[in-house]
Amino acid sequence: MTRRFKISPFFSASTLVVAISSITNGLSLANAEEPEPIESHKATVTYPASFFQPYNPVSVNDMVDRIPGISINSGGSGRGLGSGGNLLINGQRLAGKDNSPIAQLSRIPAKEVERIEIIRDPSGEHAVRGSNQVVNIILQEVDTRSSTSVELSSDFHREDGTLTPGLSLSYNQQTGNFSSIFNLQADPQYRVEHREENSYAPDITPTEQMLETNIRDKTHFQTSVTLGYRLNQHQMQLNVLAGSSDHPVDINRRYRSTGSAGYSLTGERERVDYSLGNWEVGGDYEYSFENGSRALFVFIVNDESNNNIRERFELETPLLSDAEQKMQYVESNSRTRERIAQTSYNWSLTDSQDMQVGIERAQTILDSSLFIGRTSGSAEPSPAFGGLHPAWSISNPGSSVEEMRYEGFAVHNWAFNDRMSLESSLVYETSDITQSGNLTKSRDFNFWRPSLDYRFNITNALQLKATVGKEVQQLSFANFSVTANNSDKDQDVNAGNPDLLPTEEVRYEVTLEYRLPDDAGVLSSRFFVRDLTNTIGRIDATTNPAQPLSAAGNIGDSKRWGMYLDGSTRLGQLGLPDATLTSSLHLFDSKIINPILGTEERINGRGRAELGFRHDVTDLNLNYGLNYNHPFNGGNRNIEISTIEWHNEAPQLSLFVSKVMFDDVTFRLESNNTLGEENCHNRVRYNGSSASGNIREVEDACWGGGQTLALKIRTTF
Repeated sequence: MTRRFKISPFFSASTLVVAISSITNGLSLANAEEPEPIESHKATVTYPASFFQPYNPVSVNDMVDRIPGISINSGGSGRGLGSGGNLLINGQRLAGKDNSPIAQLSRIPAKEVERIEIIRDPSGEHAVRGSNQVVNIILQEVDTRSSTSVELSSDFHREDGTLTPGLSLSYNQQTGNFSSIFNLQADPQYRVEHREENSYAPDITPTEQMLETNIRDKTHFQTSVTLGYRLNQHQMQLNVLAGSSDHPVDINRRYRSTGSAGYSLTGERERVDYSLGNWEVGGDYEYSFENGSRALFVFIVNDESNNNIRERFELETPLLSDAEQKMQYVESNSRTRERIAQTSYNWSLTDSQDMQVGIERAQTILDSSLFIGRTSGSAEPSPAFGGLHPAWSISNPGSSVEEMRYEGFAVHNWAFNDRMSLESSLVYETSDITQSGNLTKSRDFNFWRPSLDYRFNITNALQLKATVGKEVQQLSFANFSVTANNSDKDQDVNAGNPDLLPTEEVRYEVTLEYRLPDDAGVLSSRFFVRDLTNTIGRIDATTNPAQPLSAAGNIGDSKRWGMYLDGSTRLGQLGLPDATLTSSLHLFDSKIINPILGTEERINGRGRAELGFRHDVTDLNLNYGLNYNHPFNGGNRNIEISTIEWHNEAPQLSLFVSKVMFDDVTFRLESNNTLGEENCHNRVRYNGSSASGNIREVEDACWGGGQTLALKIRTTF
C-alpha cells in the first residue's frame, strides 16, 4: 500500500537555500527558484489514517510515534488550567489535570481515527494558546461504533527476580451524538534499589560503609470515564477519575564502621507505609454561534492525599538475630484540593484577526501535618508519636495554606498576510494566600503577564518563531511549613518559610523549524534567555545553632540561557524508508549568587543528549528500536546550610521489539535501564555552616535498580 500524507501549504527543498542565504548574509541567489506562495497562514500538516495502515497501529499512540518532530504536553501541571496544552481531540481540549489528555491516546483505537493534524501557526480557532504546534486527532464520523482494548503486561526485575503483572482495559463507544471512554488500569510500579555509601574523615580516611536495600512494592490502580455529547452547536464533556496506590517501602541498612579498635557492625531497618489516593472531576461545555464565535466553560475539581508513616529501628545484633529497638517515628500527612473554573469567548474581528477573552477562578488548599517521635525528650511518650517522645520543636500538628486566585486574559491573533502572524496576550492575575495553624499569615499578590508570539513562514517548509513574555512560577505550598526530609537520613526535617514570594520570569525565545521534503523529517533549533527575579533556592533557617536547618527562600535575581537542537529524520536515502532516527542536544547554563557561600553558582543542570532509532519492518509486521539518554553532569551543586552535594545522573538505554501477530495482537518486549547504570552523589558535611569550610565528613554514594524487562500484549476488538 502506498502511504500518503498531505502538507498544507506545499513546499519545495530548493526554497531552503534562498531562505538561509537571505537570513545569514542578506544575499540573493539569482538562479534559485522563488518560494512557492503560502496558501494559508495556518500551515497545517495532515496525516490521513491510510498513512499508518502498513504499521498496523493499535492505538493513537502507535500512530503518533510514526510522525517525526512531535512533542505533546498536557498543559495542566501548573496553577489552574493554564494554556490548555497542545493536544486536541476533534478540536476539543480535555478538561483534566490528573486525567491527562496524553493518557487518552493509548485508550483510543487507531481504527477510529480519520486523520491527525499538526497545526504550526497560532489561531483563535483552537482552545489553546502559546504552543509551538498543536496536535489535533480527528476521529471518524459514524453513527454507531464500539471497541474494547486490552493490554496485559508483566515486568521482570533482574535485580531480585521479582515479576509484577499489570492490566489496562479500555472500552470505547459511540451511539449517535453520545460517546464514552471507560478505562481500568493496574500499573505495576515495583522498584528494588541497592545503595552503597562510603564515608570518610576530612583527611579522606575511610570511617564507615553503608549497604542499603530499598524495596517499594507498589501498584497504581486507576479508573476513569470520559463522556461526550455533540448536538448541532453544542458540545460537552465530563471526565471522572479515581486512583489509589497504597504501598509499603522496606529499607534495610548495614553499617561497617572502622576505628582504632578495628571495625564494628550495626544495622537499621525502616518501614514506610504510604496511603495515596486521588480523584478528579472535570468538564467543559462549548457553544458555537452562527457567526462563528464560540463560548467555552471549563471546570475541574480534584482531591489528592499523600499520607505516610516512617518508623526506623536499630538492629541490636544485625548478623545474629532480628532483635530491634524503635529509634524514630515520622508521620507526614498532606491533602491538596483544587477547584477551578474558566470561561472564555472567542470571535472574529476581521478576516485576518480574532480575539479571545476570558476569566478563571482557582482555589487551591493544602492541609498538612507532621509528627516526629524520638527515643529521648522532655515530653512523655505518646501513641500519636509511635510510642516515642514527641519532638514538639520540629513537629507540625496542623497547617493549612489556601490560595484564592483570579485571572483575566485576552488573546489577539492577527494574520498579517499568508506568511506572517502574531499572537499577543495579556493576563492579569490577582491572588490571596492565607496560612493558618501553627502560624497565621495572609498576603496578596498582583501580576501583569504580557506575551508576544510571532511566526514567519520564511518558506513553505521553514518557519521562524520569536517569543517574548512574562511568567510567574507557582509556589509550592509544601515549602510554607516544616516538612519531613526524605533525601538525607541524617536530617529529619526541612524548615518552612511562610514569607516566600513567587519567582517572576521574563523569557525570550527564538525557534527555527525546517520540515524536510517528502515528510523526510523535522529539524528544529530553539534558543532562550530567561531573566528571573525572586529566584527560589535554599537559605539559612537555623534557630538553634545546635540544629542547623535550611529552608526554601528567595535568593535574588538570576539568569538562565541555553538551546534545544532537535532532529527527526527518516532514513530513506539509506534504503530504510520506514526507519527513523531522532537526536537531541540540549545545553543550558545559568548563574546566581548563592546566599550561603556568597559565590556565583548554577541553578540548573547542564543539559543532555538523546538518540533514538525506530525501524518498522512492514512485511513482517515488526518494529524495533532504542532510546539513549546521556545527561551532562557537573557544574552545579546543591548547597544547604551544613552540606554541599554534587549529583551525577546516570545515562539510560532502553530497547524494544514489537510484532503484530494473529492480525490484531501486538507483542512488545522492552528493556529499561539496559546498561544497569547507577546514579551517584558526593556530599560534604560541615561543622556548623558550610560557609565555614570546616569539614566534618565526606560521603560518596551510588545507587540503582538494575535492568527491568517488560512484556506487553495488546489487542483491540
